[in-house]
Amino acid sequence: MAGTAAVVGAGIGGLATAIGLRRAGWSVTVLERRTELERYGAAFGIHPAAQSALDRLGVGDALRDHAVPYRDARIRRPGGTPIARLPLERIERKAGRPELLISRPYLVDALLAGLESFGDVPVELGQTVTDVGALTAGQDLVVGADGIRSAVRTARFGDRSGPRRIGTIAWIGIADFESPVHGETWGSGRFFGMTPVEPGRTNWYATVPEATTAEELRGFFAGWHDPIPRILDATDPAARIRYDMRHLYPALPSFVSPADRAASPVALVGDAAHAMTPNLGQGACTAILDADALARAVAAARPGPAGLAAALRAYDRERRRSAQRTALASRTLHRFMSTERTRLRDGAMRLLPG
Repeated sequence: MAGTAAVVGAGIGGLATAIGLRRAGWSVTVLERRTELERYGAAFGIHPAAQSALDRLGVGDALRDHAVPYRDARIRRPGGTPIARLPLERIERKAGRPELLISRPYLVDALLAGLESFGDVPVELGQTVTDVGALTAGQDLVVGADGIRSAVRTARFGDRSGPRRIGTIAWIGIADFESPVHGETWGSGRFFGMTPVEPGRTNWYATVPEATTAEELRGFFAGWHDPIPRILDATDPAARIRYDMRHLYPALPSFVSPADRAASPVALVGDAAHAMTPNLGQGACTAILDADALARAVAAARPGPAGLAAALRAYDRERRRSAQRTALASRTLHRFMSTERTRLRDGAMRLLPG
């Protein structure tokens, strides 16, 4: 089946969805409220399943051109004592390929290049969607990829589900320094993570329970093992990004809203559908998997509204429970990592297989 679709949001999920729908033969327009695409320098971990999805979308090679493998990382205590390994070796052994890390600008550019290769998919910047009803009236399908504060979700699903703060402040940045070790360090009520991102640089992220300024951040990790203080020193304070960690709650009963007499159906992808804490590093992956699943379902749909409705139900069956399980697991891990009962937590981690 082919038709017309508007994708609201030009983040990872929105761009990937637009590529998938266009590959399925649809006419697609992307609407983005920002005047330029987000290219701030956080790194994404791309799980092998999401890599396969990007291969199906035709951008896997562009991903690998700029990604680095993530193969060796440990969880440590603030003094530097290792307490567990991240399961990267098991992931690679099972999937036959390693987890990859890529800077957000490179992934955005790869997706944008994939979309531009069609030559007929406009990405309209500075377009704030305020009348979702009017938009749905003019399209065969509207995709809400507009993030945790999704206007599309609110218009069609109501405001019962929305952003919920979890009481933790997160900081992210990229240091002009290549860390000799990678992984996460868990303290009491706070943690610090370090991953490779490209030669000569280190991606890092940190959470603290209190509101802090960029100048105060270093004090929360004073005395922690090397190279954490050096990484903070090697990051321009003005380039650090601070945000209040939020997740979507309660979980949505469906990722799709059927058509009615006045409006076309709506599907949600990415954070609009299941925004989660970043503890599992699966936010970008789940958005990519959503986009791939939606495109496959729509491509296989029988012609006509009934065929599209069945395809959207198939998309919801494939993705909703899986994505919501991932979101719940990430939120649960956040609580575990952030606990102040560190002896119990660290003892439990030592019981995990190496």
